[in-house]
Amino acid sequence: MNTPKEFYTNQKAIFLQQLAKIKQQLLIIGILRLLIFLGTAYGVYLSFGNTKLVFIILIVGISLFLFLVSKYTDLQLAKQKLESLLKINETELQVLQGNFSFLPSGKEFSNPKHAFSNDIDLFGKNSFFQQLNRTTTPEGKKVLAKDLTANTTSDILNKQQAHQELAKKAKWRQDFSATASLVNVETSQEEILDFINTHQSFLPVYYKYVPKVFLGVSLVLFATNYFDILPFKITLIWFAIGLLFTGSYLKKINPFYLKLSQAKDTFRQYFKLLQLIEKEKFTSKLLQQKQQAIKHKSEKASEIFKKFAKNLDAFDQRNNILFALLGNGFALWDLQQAIKAEQWIANYQKEIKQWFAIIAYFDAHNSYGNYIFNHPNFVFPTLQDSKFTINATKLGHPLLKKEKRIDNDFTIENNQFFIVTGANMAGKSTFLRTVSLSIVMANTGLPVCAKTYDYQPIKLITSMRTDDSLSEDTSYFFSELKRLKFIVEAIKKDRYFIILDEILKGTNSKDKAIGSKKFVEKLVKSNATGIIATHDLSLCEVEKELPQVKNHFFDAQIINDELYFDYTFKKGICKNMNASFLLKKMEIV
Repeated sequence: MNTPKEFYTNQKAIFLQQLAKIKQQLLIIGILRLLIFLGTAYGVYLSFGNTKLVFIILIVGISLFLFLVSKYTDLQLAKQKLESLLKINETELQVLQGNFSFLPSGKEFSNPKHAFSNDIDLFGKNSFFQQLNRTTTPEGKKVLAKDLTANTTSDILNKQQAHQELAKKAKWRQDFSATASLVNVETSQEEILDFINTHQSFLPVYYKYVPKVFLGVSLVLFATNYFDILPFKITLIWFAIGLLFTGSYLKKINPFYLKLSQAKDTFRQYFKLLQLIEKEKFTSKLLQQKQQAIKHKSEKASEIFKKFAKNLDAFDQRNNILFALLGNGFALWDLQQAIKAEQWIANYQKEIKQWFAIIAYFDAHNSYGNYIFNHPNFVFPTLQDSKFTINATKLGHPLLKKEKRIDNDFTIENNQFFIVTGANMAGKSTFLRTVSLSIVMANTGLPVCAKTYDYQPIKLITSMRTDDSLSEDTSYFFSELKRLKFIVEAIKKDRYFIILDEILKGTNSKDKAIGSKKFVEKLVKSNATGIIATHDLSLCEVEKELPQVKNHFFDAQIINDELYFDYTFKKGICKNMNASFLLKKMEIV
């Protein structure tokens, strides 16, 4: 099996080769279009005066020209898709080197009031979301963020199977993402759905026959003119009637068309995404369920979207002044397309929201498949029901490079609480985030950065970053108290893994020591499981009073007048602190 780097490098080479061929084809077609245009013009010039021959030359010339225009447009779309596929593989090669800072950070999803998202570098610059996210639609991005913050422990095995299957479908995932990236979003899904769900039809149902009848009469008139049966002025009168009839509905058609045109590109690309989902063979339960959800009793969802996209493309012809005049005068073109659009909305109004949601689901969950593919050495948690909440070997932080990362064994039993002490910069906070992210990753069905990881599913709640709020007139200390209250209320309702970093920082040392001890005692009595990091060594005395509490530490040593950290998680209490040494070393004191 190829490594991720080999796969992306090979894909990049293939797409570069295909892109060169398409650019050559576009050049040839461009030249042919020009030659046909000049040839048609020259043919008309030579045949001027012979009306029937001019008519035939124009029909043939215009037909060939339009065919080449269509071919050119198709090749342009293929070129854009290849460019997107090329960019996808270039991006992955950069990410494999540890560079992902150019990707969307997801900072808009950070929420200080959430159970953990603001504490563990889940969103923002150099965050887990920034490394994970490969969504190409705004809705997929929202679904991914919502999934990461859902804090649920249900269906983990099914999630694992679905994500493992997507990981194996690297080419399919890239095809899906490249196709989705071509959507030129003029309006959001929410706006499209709101328009479709609230639209009130303004054309009677029986009007669907009127344009067909009108076009039939127009064709008969053309024939009578050609064979000199009826005078041309009758055709002109009929043409004027068509314009007047269509014009009487323009006040309603124009805003309707404007809304549809803003959604046109979405439907044009989404039918291709639905097609990709329909045609792919899935074996995992969750993916099969999503695939079944886009099935329709009459025809495929992709075909339904495709027809609508074609309808909207046809509606666009009204922007060509010549076509608008002839089309509306002889075929009631605007009415014809508006009727088709209204019928489509009436027929599929109820299903569209679900079909949009399925596309967003795959867009979001492809990120999980991509992450698994990029991290073949990560391990899927083994779910178990034993005395251990987490029993992991070689657990590391997923955002750190392997060569710089220090992995630690970590085992904690149900209802155990660890007090972690250590010197500044010794690794306490990184370790807390390592454990936190492993829980989030496990609950979302991802593999974790570890050699082994036995896990009894549990929700996560943290208090690691607390800010004062001027807008809410809240002091730092009161913000801390509110957060701790939030935790106490949460653990009354469900089982949580609690991670705390230096609580009650907003009060004096003695008060902090007393308050921290009482809070840990309360958590232990509530049968909570978790970790608290602290510089307060007096808190470690709780281990003597409560058997559920265990002391651990991260060490720092001074060797040859230099500070040394091994970032290793150890049992016991830290004896070496480094603040005074650093003050002296940096010549502050």
